[in-house]
Amino acid sequence: MPHSHHPGDDHQDDDHAQVGHDHAHLHAPVNFGRAFAIGLALNVGFVVIEVVFGFLSNSVSLVADAGHNLSDALGLGVAWTAAILGKQAPTRRFSYGLGGSSILAALFNAVLLLMVTGGLAWEAISRLFHPEPVAGATVMIVAACGIAVNGLCAWLFASGRKGDLNVGGAFMHMAADALVSLGVVFAGLVIAATGWLWVDPLTSLVVNAAIIWSAWSLLKSSLAMSLDAVPANIEIDAVRAYLASLASVVDLHDLHVWSLSTTETALTCHLVTPDGRFSDEMLSQTARELKEKFGIGHATIQLERAGTACHLAEAHR
Repeated sequence: MPHSHHPGDDHQDDDHAQVGHDHAHLHAPVNFGRAFAIGLALNVGFVVIEVVFGFLSNSVSLVADAGHNLSDALGLGVAWTAAILGKQAPTRRFSYGLGGSSILAALFNAVLLLMVTGGLAWEAISRLFHPEPVAGATVMIVAACGIAVNGLCAWLFASGRKGDLNVGGAFMHMAADALVSLGVVFAGLVIAATGWLWVDPLTSLVVNAAIIWSAWSLLKSSLAMSLDAVPANIEIDAVRAYLASLASVVDLHDLHVWSLSTTETALTCHLVTPDGRFSDEMLSQTARELKEKFGIGHATIQLERAGTACHLAEAHR
């Protein structure tokens, strides 16, 4: 929530308290709880099917694709958990709520996926040198089901992919995995037609590479969020320029932007004005524009009077 602090004031009136909430309901989030539930159930069920038939058909590529779909289930679970926790009211101890737990969950998922993928890659490399018989027809049938499952999940999130970054990420993950399953179908087709057993472990390595790419990106993002880095989708220089352009602002310092969760962003800064004040209307407008232009929903602004700002900034440091 945006707040202002006026040096020399010992209190804030009720109008300022109300301004702090003006932006909170600009864009009410669409409830995708049902989509998350269906997508998670479909992916978990399909992971079990792929693992069973992967071992029955002796296909390491099918097991690798199961690992990829497990990443889908984990990703959907994290996104769903973040959506649920984001609705919880803050407490005295957790004043921002529990949204930050989604960052920890993403970090855990990234490490787990990299460990699992490493084991699958080791097995696939071994199969390259010592090929084993694979039931190509079974691989094709099961992977084709994967195309249908991931395609349906992508459709569930399609309507919200542009208005919600969390839902958009789920949509992109599902759509990409439908293409991965298509690759596994291709491997099964080649094996059935040519008997080239090495195609199965080679496809497994390609699928593993896709998982590692996604998991590594997730690891970097979650680590950055854990360290309060500026979110990758926000240009800090653009935010600084916007704040500096506000009427009456002659200087600014101590600008910080960080992630409260995988979907929420916070900002704090000190703005210097000639008299150390802003109108309520200006505070409200600034809050709305930070939300609309940069997706920053929690802004805290401290106002300082020109001539005292340097002293306050030094004291802050």
